[in-house]
Amino acid sequence: MEFSGANPQSPAAEYIEVVPNLHVIVASVRNERACLPIAEWFVEAARAHGQFSVRLVDLKAINLPLLDEPNHPSLQKYQHDHTKAWSEIVREADAYVFVTPEYNFGAPPALINALDYLYREWNYKAAGFVSYGGLSGGTRSVQMTKQLVTTLKMMPMYEAVNIPFVTQFMKDGKFQGNDTHQRAVVAMLDELAKWTGALATLRGV
Repeated sequence: MEFSGANPQSPAAEYIEVVPNLHVIVASVRNERACLPIAEWFVEAARAHGQFSVRLVDLKAINLPLLDEPNHPSLQKYQHDHTKAWSEIVREADAYVFVTPEYNFGAPPALINALDYLYREWNYKAAGFVSYGGLSGGTRSVQMTKQLVTTLKMMPMYEAVNIPFVTQFMKDGKFQGNDTHQRAVVAMLDELAKWTGALATLRGV
């Protein structure tokens, strides 16, 4: 809760509940990708969940080049406009959900590159995952990415949304999740909300 008013003891004191910002990051930049419709489906579900202000962030639209900053990200001495813009987007979020496929048992290069660009902007924030693919449902990509996000001082959620055999849920370019997927969304967002609130103290919010 955030206090608004000069005297917190006053009967007229007003308390405003601050809704944390959740960025849903689309990790694939390929053409004809399933990642975007899955992310759009998740954004609708997250907004219905009601505990976050939700924004879709598409790495294809962000279009970061391969990491080209001369200084270490922790110094925040950014030279390029695209890095400054990316820093501002990441900084304004209180939590993240990464929607990711699996490439060769690993994470998409665009996601790794986007994570590597920054350091402090990621710190002390919770991260959830929506993964998809064939038999594994993209889980090996998630396991690889968890190693990266913990180094960036993020807290990855155990609860996740895993979508194996993703093509059977695609129709006319849209993802149609089932009841199992919906229950997984709620479980992950419930946990993400708890951790987002707990980590706010470390961020000085």
